[in-house]
Amino acid sequence: MSMLTVSASPHIRSSATTRRIMLDVIIALVPALIAAVWVFGPRAALVAAVCVLSCVLSEWLYEKAMKKPVTVGDLSAVVTGLLLGYNLPVTIPLWQAVFGSVVAIILVKQLFGGIGKNFANPAITARIVMFLAFSVSMTSWVAPDGVSGATPLAIIAKGTPELLPPLKDMLLGVRGGCLGETSVLALLLGGVYLLIRRVISWHIPVAFIGTVGLLTLLLGQQPLYQMLSGGLVLGAFFMATDYVTSPQTNWGKIIFGFGAGFFTVLIRVYGSFPEGVSYAILLMNILVPYINRLTRRKAFGGAGS
Repeated sequence: MSMLTVSASPHIRSSATTRRIMLDVIIALVPALIAAVWVFGPRAALVAAVCVLSCVLSEWLYEKAMKKPVTVGDLSAVVTGLLLGYNLPVTIPLWQAVFGSVVAIILVKQLFGGIGKNFANPAITARIVMFLAFSVSMTSWVAPDGVSGATPLAIIAKGTPELLPPLKDMLLGVRGGCLGETSVLALLLGGVYLLIRRVISWHIPVAFIGTVGLLTLLLGQQPLYQMLSGGLVLGAFFMATDYVTSPQTNWGKIIFGFGAGFFTVLIRVYGSFPEGVSYAILLMNILVPYINRLTRRKAFGGAGS
């Protein structure tokens, strides 16, 4: 008995680190960046770079000022910068991109205690703040030919489906939209990479996208275009699956995905905005503690809570 070692949990450890997980996410996001540069030109890379640098610098300056350990090496700020950049129009003024980055890192992430303690996805929250603050520049869409035009969701909302681009263009990204959301093919490649690497599971993306497809089919709202348009694929694979702001159990993830899909369709079909992914994910982020409580497994031999 004297040879037994008693220690606090956890007793099963993983080789996965925050830095390794974030590096996998960055790798998975690269195809979408390449597609964005191909579709919109080199300014897409500039917007993404400004967001990344601003996020990293904001985190470094804040932690230095607060005399906290500097955590920029875990690459989470890089991921936040990329995701924020992917949620912006390619024509966004760069100073507004910097503003959004500061909101994401300092107001949403650091003021709540840093990585692992934020209640909502920083990139999504910053995008919503930017939309409210800079509604004109945040809704100025440029098509690949350089001409301003409506997004597929705006076309559906106006009731002119004959103006929708071919499905091939929807997959490749040859259409108007935020710089990182248009190429569904590139996003799916990144999503499959994350699934193979087991960084994410299938539950949230399948439940999220599947719910949008099913509900829009029932409502007669162009289900294929609804699933391929806006930030749905980007949000389902890269933002709704955020470890901190998504449920811990598989059933919880399915509930989360269904709820996000339901609110997305509700906003798209009946709301004032043609897009609803960011708002839907933020709403479900707020409900995560309750979903975790509802779906938490009871320990063997333990009493129910």
